[in-house]
Amino acid sequence: MAMMGVWLCASAAWAQSPDTAGDFDTIVANYVAEGLRSNLALQSQHLEVEKAAGALAEARARFFPQLSFEARYTRADGGRVIDLPMGTALNPVYSTLNEMLIAQGQPARFPQISDSTVAFLRTEEQDTRVLLRQPLYAPAIPAAVRAQRALLDASSFNRMAIARALRRDITVAYVDWLKARSSVEIVAASEALLRENLRVNESLFDNGKITEDLVLRARAELLDVEQQKREAENLAIQAQSFFNFLLNRPLPSPIEPSSPPNNSAPSEGALEQLWSTALDRRPEIAQVEQLRRASEEQVRIARKQKWPTLSLGVDAGTQGEDYRFGDGYNFGTASLIFTWRIFDGGGDTARVHQARAAEKQLVLQQEEIAQQIRLEVQQSYDRLVTARDSLATAAARADAARAGFRIASRKRDEGVISQVEFIDARSALTSAELNHNLTRFNVLARRAELEYATSTGEIPLDPGV
Repeated sequence: MAMMGVWLCASAAWAQSPDTAGDFDTIVANYVAEGLRSNLALQSQHLEVEKAAGALAEARARFFPQLSFEARYTRADGGRVIDLPMGTALNPVYSTLNEMLIAQGQPARFPQISDSTVAFLRTEEQDTRVLLRQPLYAPAIPAAVRAQRALLDASSFNRMAIARALRRDITVAYVDWLKARSSVEIVAASEALLRENLRVNESLFDNGKITEDLVLRARAELLDVEQQKREAENLAIQAQSFFNFLLNRPLPSPIEPSSPPNNSAPSEGALEQLWSTALDRRPEIAQVEQLRRASEEQVRIARKQKWPTLSLGVDAGTQGEDYRFGDGYNFGTASLIFTWRIFDGGGDTARVHQARAAEKQLVLQQEEIAQQIRLEVQQSYDRLVTARDSLATAAARADAARAGFRIASRKRDEGVISQVEFIDARSALTSAELNHNLTRFNVLARRAELEYATSTGEIPLDPGV
């Protein structure tokens, strides 16, 4: 209730000083710029663009060499061994040769040797190396880079679409708040008229000039308008809260009022021209086009997975039973690695078919979005034309109702009109003014919707958007 009182005081102050209200387009542009900086949904989409940029950088990194360091220390127990019967094979020969030498008076020169056992696994071993891998020919890498670049562009166009939708939503929400605020003022003015009417009727009843039923009717009408006022105030508070929600501000934050612009602006052009403009400018079309290009590259990636690859591998380090450097420990190798996957169970073919189906689906989606945009433009255009055509009628109706109420007021003061006729004149005036207020602001809302549908209207440039 305290919030409502503060809001009503502010509304009354604005109503008393309409000349201080700013320009509508300027204030809306400022609020749109604020919303583009602070709206949470747009900030989330900005992070999506950053993620796509990171994925593109990751794809590009595959062009460059990869350098890594590996160290392995192993302790083994058991394992396979090979027995080499060198002694069993050579000792009889050596013994015969020694006997021949002794027979000739020479000393024996051939020793007796033992059989050898070679273990496949060393008890302790270390292998420390630096590895360098450089792709020389990998046709899937460039296709992957192009696909990620297209996805980045698609994400950027999606962010642009969200920004333009936010511009429309902020403009319409601001118009709704102005409309609700004006409705409160109209109903408040009607309330003041009915209070004065009740005072006059009570005075006439006290002087015995009218019966009590007219006083009761005047009081009932006043209570009805008070109820309308509370409902209008509630709608104004809801409009204020939703507008501040879009700007990511505290919901009760005050909103700067403005003077509605002249609604007698010329038509935006022929419907066919608006269709062409929308299809050329709408970021949704460009987004789907980039997604289609990314799908084309996915087809190329799936095809080129079957192609052979060639890479360079360089390893250098040290090996042995302990950590040492020098001859017998240091090693280095350089290799050309040729890989050609001959058969994978049909996985590559399935991926090609999957990518082609996704591409065809995006082509259909692009056509569907184009049709939706044409429908959206036509509906927005028709609504704007209807709202502008209705504005003149609504203004004439309000003028006629004001003139009729002035006449009814004079007749009431002179006592030549019934209470029912006066209240009807007042109801007609309030209804006509509310209708004129609704129609006037509907023109502004329909204009914002057409600007969104045709993707016209400037979006403020902000590095953070």
